[in-house]
Amino acid sequence: MRPAQQSLLRPTRSLVAYALAFFAACAMAIQPVSAQSILRDAETEELLRDMAYPLIEASELEPENVEIVLINDNSINAFVAGGQVVYVHAGLLNAAETANEVQGVIAHELGHITAGHVVRFNERTSQAQGITILSLLLGVGAALAGAGDAALGAIMAGQQAAMGSFLAFNRDQEAATDLAGARYLSGAGITGKGMLDFFDRLRDMEIRRGFSQSEAASYGRTHPLAGDRIQILRGLLEADAAWDTPPDPELQERFLAAQAKLYGYLAEPQRVMQRYPESDQSVPARYARAYAYHKDAQVEKAVAEADSLLMTEPDNPYFLELKGQILLESGRPEEALQPLRRAVDLTLGQPLIAGMFGHALIATEDEANFDEAERVLRSAVSRDRFNPFAWYQLGVVYAARGDIPRARLASAEQQVMSRRYPEALRSAQAAEAGLPVGSPDWIRAQDISLQARAALERIRDSR
Repeated sequence: MRPAQQSLLRPTRSLVAYALAFFAACAMAIQPVSAQSILRDAETEELLRDMAYPLIEASELEPENVEIVLINDNSINAFVAGGQVVYVHAGLLNAAETANEVQGVIAHELGHITAGHVVRFNERTSQAQGITILSLLLGVGAALAGAGDAALGAIMAGQQAAMGSFLAFNRDQEAATDLAGARYLSGAGITGKGMLDFFDRLRDMEIRRGFSQSEAASYGRTHPLAGDRIQILRGLLEADAAWDTPPDPELQERFLAAQAKLYGYLAEPQRVMQRYPESDQSVPARYARAYAYHKDAQVEKAVAEADSLLMTEPDNPYFLELKGQILLESGRPEEALQPLRRAVDLTLGQPLIAGMFGHALIATEDEANFDEAERVLRSAVSRDRFNPFAWYQLGVVYAARGDIPRARLASAEQQVMSRRYPEALRSAQAAEAGLPVGSPDWIRAQDISLQARAALERIRDSR
């Protein structure tokens, strides 16, 4: 190869790489959940359902078809990624000051669902990729013909056109969804003050981080500027009949407790103690400190905080769950049985709490508890199949009894939910070989095998 040709093709290759990076960014935006972990907590899930229910009804979606899923991510974000699922980051709950603010975010995300924005996003991404591929082909053709400047110009122009179209489309979607969220708040009779308060907080963050609030700066963004969103929404929300409706005080109380619980569970103990010092004897502060002490292996202090909460509300199932969790994870499963059994009874067998109770029964290593553990765990997974921890514990019970085919089936259930597809396939095949042909468990083993194979084929084809 001659030196002139070599120097001409180097920038072309770099722009090819840039174009491919654009494709990758689009693909990542379409599937944002794949690399993130889901947090499961019975109390927080119930709170989010209760916060969302009137908004879902106002959006004319069916409440039983919409899920609110908590993501273990510290960033302030919420999104939809296909289907009727709203994903809420833990960081958003931590940053919000009121339940009403979170309701404003949920209302906005429901607007994405009702407008079918995920499907339209995929279509728009394909269009943007088409623009980039065409410009890339033109640029490579020009480069091979010896017109280096023309090649660079064609590729850069196509790249800018694709990205500009893509970002403008996103901004338009977000602006339309803000208005839809305002309608759902109104239809539910919920004040829009929280929505404005949250955008105010986002605007302050943008300013503190040096993001320009100028009109020109908005063209390089996926979302409209927070200030622009506030300006558009303020008049609409203030004129709504629900503007002066007081937020639900019970919902706010529950929100502050769940927020503190989540912070205590996720943050470093030292940071928890700074935010919730021992001088603060509120319920949220004691809740957070109980988790902080537990994480810091200060078992007696953690139990004391849990007991102080139970003195105020002896029949609060989540305070009972907290005490049971501390005792169980501190190697005292026998002591954990009473509070966990009571929590299961009070919640009518809530699957996540039942899974922990089943674990405690097994952890006693008393075979007399295994029958109850099996009943509790089978009930838990029948009500919530997407509970890998309960499936794992159920597999432990089956294995202890020598029922290896059902133990392998339980393992396959847990593995396929954890996206460990090769292991899930092996476990399902082993279970199928040992189960009665035609039985429900045998059919389920076949289903998991098919699911795992399909997932492995998708992974292979994507490479």
